[in-house]
Amino acid sequence: MKQTFDWLFRGTTEIFPHQSDSTSPSENLVQYLQQSDRPLRVKFGIDPTGSDIHLGHSIIVRKLRAFQDAGHIAVLIIGDFTAQIGDPTGKSEVRRQLTPEDVQKNAQTYLEQLQPILDFKTPGRLEIHYNSQWLNQLNLVDILELLSTMTVGQMLAKEGFSQRYTQENPIFLHEFMYPLMQGYDSVAINADVELGGSDQKFNIAIGRDLQRHFNKSLQFGLLLPILIGTDGSQKMSKSLNNYVGLQEDPLSMYSKLEKIPDALIKSYFELLTDIPLEQIPENPRQAQKQLALEIVSQYHGTPAAKSAQETSINLVSSGDISETDLVPEYFLTGLEFPAKLANILSGSGLCSSNADGRRQIQGGAVRLDGERIADPNLSFNTPSEVSGKILQVGKKKFIRLID
Repeated sequence: MKQTFDWLFRGTTEIFPHQSDSTSPSENLVQYLQQSDRPLRVKFGIDPTGSDIHLGHSIIVRKLRAFQDAGHIAVLIIGDFTAQIGDPTGKSEVRRQLTPEDVQKNAQTYLEQLQPILDFKTPGRLEIHYNSQWLNQLNLVDILELLSTMTVGQMLAKEGFSQRYTQENPIFLHEFMYPLMQGYDSVAINADVELGGSDQKFNIAIGRDLQRHFNKSLQFGLLLPILIGTDGSQKMSKSLNNYVGLQEDPLSMYSKLEKIPDALIKSYFELLTDIPLEQIPENPRQAQKQLALEIVSQYHGTPAAKSAQETSINLVSSGDISETDLVPEYFLTGLEFPAKLANILSGSGLCSSNADGRRQIQGGAVRLDGERIADPNLSFNTPSEVSGKILQVGKKKFIRLID
């Protein structure tokens, strides 16, 4: 039992109400888990505001899987309604509202990316709900009732709102509705536990308040840290280009993870793997390689992970790329496809012109993921055919192609 609890709470930054606040089982999650005669309903809501999920997002989903493995019910809320507003948490300005079509498309990609993490197969262990199911049903009377549970002062106590108000940045009334609607999700699905990042405490606490208002059992909040990105300083984010996406190819994932700063190694092992912390290699280079192999295996399988590791080792040992280099990235969005490799060489700046690109190919100086290219007319129909691959000219010039 202790081992199960240790795993459920591994990496957790806070559980509230705090276990020390009360000796009542109803206010102590550990006792509640021990004494409950039924599986708990563990909620995690995710708004499909983009198309990609990265390792930072995966932390909470992995915790949801841990509760599944312990015999509880994972309740995954796809925020198709709330995504059209956008969570104002951590935002200094109003978020762009998405169309229903955008949201539905993103939601489908999210579910595909979560397949390697969650247990979709065991009957009764996963429920998937779209919060438009109940939020679309609210009428004006219902909405006024929700609004009556909070004061303007309470809303302005939320960090992001407080900063924007102080800086005189606009706060629109519909943004006040976001935490109330997210909280109402907990009412609708009778959540016992809600998982979230450490920046979500305000929203999860509102879920408890609304459950109390509607005479429901009160959920516990379990918060997890925000993952620092591969730059070692800021939170993982696609916009900061310090992320590792779940859909990235094995070599890209491996290459990024084997070069994370030493200070992040322990937290990455703790939050992104099942490996006991006492088994982390003391040598940082060995630890990085084990971490990269473990995480790539989770999303692409062990054979693909080992192949990525071998490719990375070969690139280093051949002298083409030093072990400490971070591979610069080139985004293919500026090129028109179908495109010849010579055009990519020119567009990325590896070669001075298309003609120079063809000459370099004919001279045997060009490699794609370590394979020498001999055809100067080699072309690709779509960016996805080369996305994630390393393009090299000689031993000193290389880039990673990104779609």
